[in-house]
Amino acid sequence: MQENSRWHTLATADEVAAVACQHILASAQQAIAAHGTFKLVLAGGTTPEKIYRLLAKSDADWAKWVIYYGDERCLPADDAERNSMIAKQTLLDHVPIPAGQIFTLQAELGGEVAAEQYRPIVAAALPFDMVLLGLGEDGHTASLFPGHVHNADELVHAVYNSPKPPPKRVSISAKALSNTHELLFLVTGTNKRPIVEAWRAGADLPVATILPSNTLDVYIDSDAYPA
Repeated sequence: MQENSRWHTLATADEVAAVACQHILASAQQAIAAHGTFKLVLAGGTTPEKIYRLLAKSDADWAKWVIYYGDERCLPADDAERNSMIAKQTLLDHVPIPAGQIFTLQAELGGEVAAEQYRPIVAAALPFDMVLLGLGEDGHTASLFPGHVHNADELVHAVYNSPKPPPKRVSISAKALSNTHELLFLVTGTNKRPIVEAWRAGADLPVATILPSNTLDVYIDSDAYPA
């Protein structure tokens, strides 16, 4: 586990969502004051979904937010399982972020095409202001899975043979996800405790390849935090 990490242990998943939401809103204000925009990379999963619902009820300078996705599933654009659809339904349909500032991965076109299209978008965005990431029970984050080998210099990867369906995905690379002013990991649930323990012990996991130069914040509930 990298040294420049801060662990915030909360009692419940709802508390993780509430505290992380306030962190995001404060960081947005700071970024907009500093350079006029807030470039945020969204994550998939249950815990981020809770945060998106809280953000949707919050006041923010939404016109200055710019949205990216850490990864996406190669499914039809309107498929309910896509990260973009979940974010749209829980957050983006409820706040006035200009459509031209929401950069959706065109994963319905296939992994290679979507990755090729997204690489210049990511290159123009770097460094991000904030990246949100989750943690899978196998140590994956975004769609970076154990045993998969990617070109380390790529900004966006086409992903095949995902151990979780669907098998084809697109993911921003560990290199690009690490290139951010702030990085928040959101981890909840007892099923995550063994992999959190392995991550903290220095296991060779995809999550351990995310190495921002700035502090990494982990928001975790008491169920997921190793005793």
